[in-house]
Amino acid sequence: MPGLRDRIQQQVFRLNGLSLNEFDITQPPGDPGIYGPDSVIWRVHGDFSSMLCGGISALLLQMLHPLALAGVWDHSTFRQDMMGRLRRTSQFIAVTTFGNSRDAHILIERVKRIHLHITGTDAYGVPYAASDPALLTWVHVAETRCFLAAHLRYKNPQLSLAEQDRYYAEAARVAEALGAEKVPKSVAEVETYLERMRPQLRCDERTREVLSLLMNAPAPSWQARPAMRAMLQAGIALLPDWALHDFGLHYSPMRHRTINGRIYLIAGLLRWAIRQGAYQRAMARMGR
Repeated sequence: MPGLRDRIQQQVFRLNGLSLNEFDITQPPGDPGIYGPDSVIWRVHGDFSSMLCGGISALLLQMLHPLALAGVWDHSTFRQDMMGRLRRTSQFIAVTTFGNSRDAHILIERVKRIHLHITGTDAYGVPYAASDPALLTWVHVAETRCFLAAHLRYKNPQLSLAEQDRYYAEAARVAEALGAEKVPKSVAEVETYLERMRPQLRCDERTREVLSLLMNAPAPSWQARPAMRAMLQAGIALLPDWALHDFGLHYSPMRHRTINGRIYLIAGLLRWAIRQGAYQRAMARMGR
């Protein structure tokens, strides 16, 4: 059924950064990029289904930090162009994870230049700057924590603790290249960091509006709408219990099982359909 597979793959590519056609992940042959095919991060970031769920969760977790929220609120087109924001974020992750060394560093330097212009004051009168090393660390940890949580739940629950630690240590390279400092590099360090950050986090009217915008996000087509809705619910369900509580949400064990069952079905279909994703293109570049 090549027609159906191609149609599903095209729907996926409308969501991710490969649709921008700016960087060629297939070239040049043999360039391992920042990580290479034997890294844990290639495995974790290589599964579109779990990454989309993790990305939704990461955005919500990030927005609990008033300074991170203010930067997005004041300087991003997120509220008007959610799909565009999703594609640009997806492009950054795909190219820095799977792209060749030159393209990865071009994109890192581009983002660093953009960050220099993102400054202001949050809703509580506290100044912020996107280039602030501590804020960059928060955004990075929230993101990687949610990507790994999604991978463990929807792709590979057997990923060992040592491999999880390797994932955090590998992912820290890009965070530090962007300017983050004191980046946690293991499961234990990430858990300690998140606990330490909790007093700085708050869920206010703006944060809840981000949640509402996400839940009403447009799907790439009407056919994709049910799957998109399920993945949005899965992203929320991946949040730590304390973050769900901050949002005023409670997911019962039965609801978790229902969401998980839907995602296992959707993920199986997407893995069958996607044959030219970033992971596959990078592996072809490496002759694998």
